[in-house]
Amino acid sequence: PCAPAGMGAVPEPCPQAPLAVLSKVELRVSCKHLLDRDTLNKSDPCVLLLMQSQGQWMEVDRSEVIKSNLNPVFAKIFTVDYYFEEVQKLRFEVYDSHGHAGVGTHDDDFLGGMECTVGQIVAQKRVTKPLFLKYGKFAGKSTITIISEEISGNNGYVELAFRAKKLDDKDLFSKSDPFLEIYRVDDDRSEQLVYRTEVVKNNLSPVWEPFKVSLNSLCSCEEKRKLRGVVWDYDSRGKHDFIGEFFTTFEEMQKAMGENKVQWDCMNPKYKIKKRNYKNSGVVVLLDLKIHRVYSFLDYIMGGCQIHFTVAIDFTASNGDPRNSCSLHYINPYQPNEYLKALVAVGEICQDYDSDKKFSALGFGARIPPKYEVSHDFAINFNPDNDECEGIQGVVESYQSCLPKIQLYGPTNVAPIITKVARVAANEERTKEASQYFILLILTDGVVTDMADTREAIVRASYLPMSIIIVGVGNADFTDMQILDGDDGVLRSPKGEPVLRDIVQFVPFREFKNVSGAA
Repeated sequence: PCAPAGMGAVPEPCPQAPLAVLSKVELRVSCKHLLDRDTLNKSDPCVLLLMQSQGQWMEVDRSEVIKSNLNPVFAKIFTVDYYFEEVQKLRFEVYDSHGHAGVGTHDDDFLGGMECTVGQIVAQKRVTKPLFLKYGKFAGKSTITIISEEISGNNGYVELAFRAKKLDDKDLFSKSDPFLEIYRVDDDRSEQLVYRTEVVKNNLSPVWEPFKVSLNSLCSCEEKRKLRGVVWDYDSRGKHDFIGEFFTTFEEMQKAMGENKVQWDCMNPKYKIKKRNYKNSGVVVLLDLKIHRVYSFLDYIMGGCQIHFTVAIDFTASNGDPRNSCSLHYINPYQPNEYLKALVAVGEICQDYDSDKKFSALGFGARIPPKYEVSHDFAINFNPDNDECEGIQGVVESYQSCLPKIQLYGPTNVAPIITKVARVAANEERTKEASQYFILLILTDGVVTDMADTREAIVRASYLPMSIIIVGVGNADFTDMQILDGDDGVLRSPKGEPVLRDIVQFVPFREFKNVSGAA
């Protein structure tokens, strides 16, 4: 979130940097087998959606009440902002409503609740969970189902090619010089200019250059939104003459795909009133329309793409002897060290997007048993055939049990681990399925020794479905690390080849360790 400060200055922590809203997500809710609280007829259920903010549950919205129904499908659509980098906790509560008093929040009206995260819902697209009463008791066989759908905000752009025929001639000594404007008509009837073509000189049947506009700008991604086209005769003093106008929608424009064309009469309302046999002031033809879809992060996640998470931990001697309380690897029974804090902060986000919840955990820069040779990519569970641990907790346990068995050494080489994950990502890419994306979290206390090899490895990896997060632990000088991030300019390999995508994010942990969890 923070741009690196000048090389000499210490950057100010900026936990308040606003998170980027990736998308808005729509949630639809239904329940099955609700408890029957009413003696004479069935419960009248209503759902409340709560979100956790600063540890407090706040009601965000509520559904309509459905009369006398134990298997309700609610019409209400809940909309939530989706932030990838935050664990967004949701709570759904179902109540039996009593018309006149609205939704009572008394225990005897409570039909059950369920908690989950936005990440879990978008990763699974459809989540069904049991409802619980107070104190963790099951609410009978009651279940709640949440179905999520992304509101496609920026899902692409469209390429349009217009021409006109037989436009009215507005000039005395030559033909009109026409240009076309397209406006979007907003809900408040105001008009937003979407595009203005170039002027075609001295031509009553102009062909304008094709142009591209985003669907968001053309019609706010709503196919039925009204659009207005206006044709003008250009005047160098800015007093353009109105030739005519037409109205359409993006839905109608789409008929111009393939071989078809769509055309509109270009009308001048004044002439229509004055002239008895007025037909039009020319026609405007849409020759071609191409839609280019741009897939968002959520399109991939909701299409079933899983995130595979690997963590790599720096076990070089500069961390200090783990038995000494000054060491960055010191295991304090009361307080996790910075390595563990950074691991949990990133791992908690990624785990929602990985259905098997198994994480690869590697170490580098230590001498390892049995021969105590230096390794730059060993499994911290010491199982060379399977470096995966069960969940974040499994990584934490492997880390704690491996520390006494290894000897911290050096140097700090990270290229071998980047290359190792890149090999797996390359195999995945060959399937052309886009079903796995790889995130490598490198936790290190200092400057990388194999800088040239690391830059080469990152440039190679930038062609693959992977990203690298480097967290600098402790108080070393991380100036070199900022170079890998590429925020100061494009990262290049030693031979000068630039990265294809900016896949590295470097974060000094000291800037974040004292801010709130969400930040």
